[in-house]
Amino acid sequence: MAGLALAAALVGVGAWALLHDSSYVALPPGPSAPQAEPAAAAVALQDLGRALTEGDADAAAALAPPGDSDAEDLLAAVAGNAEALGIQPRLRYVDETGGVGADGRWSAAVDLTWRYADDSGTEPARAEVTVDFAPVDSGGVAVAGFGGADTGRLPVWLSGPVVVREGPGVLVVAAGDGTTVRAEALRYLRLSETAVRVVRRVLPGWHARLVVEVPSSEAGVDRAIDAEPGHSAAIAAVTAPVDGSTTGDSPVHVFVNPEVFDMLRPTGAQVVLSHEAAHVATDAARSTVPPWLLEGFADYVALRDVDLPVTTSAAQIIRQVRRDGVPDALPGAAEFDTATTHLGATYESAWLACVLLAERGGERGLVGLYDDVDAGRPLGATLQRRFGLSETALTRLWQRRLADLAGSGRVPAR
Repeated sequence: MAGLALAAALVGVGAWALLHDSSYVALPPGPSAPQAEPAAAAVALQDLGRALTEGDADAAAALAPPGDSDAEDLLAAVAGNAEALGIQPRLRYVDETGGVGADGRWSAAVDLTWRYADDSGTEPARAEVTVDFAPVDSGGVAVAGFGGADTGRLPVWLSGPVVVREGPGVLVVAAGDGTTVRAEALRYLRLSETAVRVVRRVLPGWHARLVVEVPSSEAGVDRAIDAEPGHSAAIAAVTAPVDGSTTGDSPVHVFVNPEVFDMLRPTGAQVVLSHEAAHVATDAARSTVPPWLLEGFADYVALRDVDLPVTTSAAQIIRQVRRDGVPDALPGAAEFDTATTHLGATYESAWLACVLLAERGGERGLVGLYDDVDAGRPLGATLQRRFGLSETALTRLWQRRLADLAGSGRVPAR
């Protein structure tokens, strides 16, 4: 025990000597870790906003890190996009979105406000986007790119060069450059011009411009609408507010998924764009109309003058009824979830419900129903007033039509 006590005492003496010996000198601190520079980044954003507003590609490219040709090309392209689309953006630094790399680079959330010149009559879009920054040896901060990681909102015009095409009542913005993209943009323009005419046959009072954006890929669509990766895998096109707002009056555009859309036949491609144009005309992206009426009405508009037999237009729901029987109810939000199977059959079944209503009360009656319900009037009361039907009676008529088309003759009991 005495030995142990002596050893402990010796350790204590050694520690005292280490702490109190005047010859002990602390090591100098190592090099400090790189830090984000919000003030310098805010200045860079101010310069970038000025360059984009003026459409000055050289001034924008000069804000890239020295020697970074990819960033220079991107910034120059974005300035060209801003000029072509009449964008006068405002950018405000918010906060870092992660750590600072060993090279001093970091990403930050930036509050972006923008609007295309052809979106006049709407409020500017406003959303947080990610901007990448890099320190400059001579002092200050450079803009290294946009988007950061592979998630978060990234407007198409900020993702790289775009091709812009305009026609009567239509603006098309297609990501990319070169001969192929220019040809594709022209094809989308022609389809969109036809879509506008299709919609105005049913909704002659709609006069706003249709804006169609075509990202370069499915992932580009997800980034443009700030959806989870893979969300757009089964979608040919979607109509959405460009900043994701569910209230207010920010611009609403059609976003095309080229990976799905380009597999469609000409008639199918036209129906898809006409359907989405109907959504734009009715501001469906912010509507509380029941899903079957919202989607069925858009398909009614798109298919109204398409010369196809009902057995073709409703082929998927007919097959489903033959296999599984007649649905118990009109489709709701769960059936329209993009992750579900038989999505095409769901759309066709909703279309058939609207066709039934148009047959019973005329096209003006169907339009009136949609307008009334969109304005907040109860569906049941409006159906009764305009068509003399309860919701239950409409469902029974719809089930009977499905059973007849499928040749099953079986309708669920009351």
